[in-house]
Amino acid sequence: MGPAVRVRRGILYVIDLFYPLFSRFIPRETFVYLVCGGGNTLLDIFLYFIFYNFVLDKQVLDLGIISISPHIAAFMMSFCITFPLGFLLAKYITFTQSVLKGHVQLFRYGVTVAMCIVFNYVFLKLFVEIFHWYPTASKTVTTVLVAIYSYFSQKHFTFKTVAKE
Repeated sequence: MGPAVRVRRGILYVIDLFYPLFSRFIPRETFVYLVCGGGNTLLDIFLYFIFYNFVLDKQVLDLGIISISPHIAAFMMSFCITFPLGFLLAKYITFTQSVLKGHVQLFRYGVTVAMCIVFNYVFLKLFVEIFHWYPTASKTVTTVLVAIYSYFSQKHFTFKTVAKE
């Protein structure tokens, strides 16, 4: 048994320890999505905070040909870690019953995530630059809104399953 299989089994083991507490309220797949997506989201918010406050030190990222505001640069940096992790968790932990081929799932995941990026960008610009909210609070609210969209698009588009008859 390879390390990937052991990690998958370990994650599912921990999830299954807690699922009985919620089994009357939500289906297992939704619970698994909430745990995996929630964990990845918490990691994203944590990384965003670290990148914004300590790596970028709340300063504009000047790349010479373009300057990126620190709240957008922090988003881009955290995204580079949580995008591949989110796909792996969704494919191998949450939506394992999908009949679509892996390359189709990855393409659709990319499309879904591209929309999430647009939503992240628009909401962060709106909340930080127009509403003048704190960047970390803005990122948190943005994440909740984008996560709702993400769940439904992943379930019904990216990792689509055959309808049960």
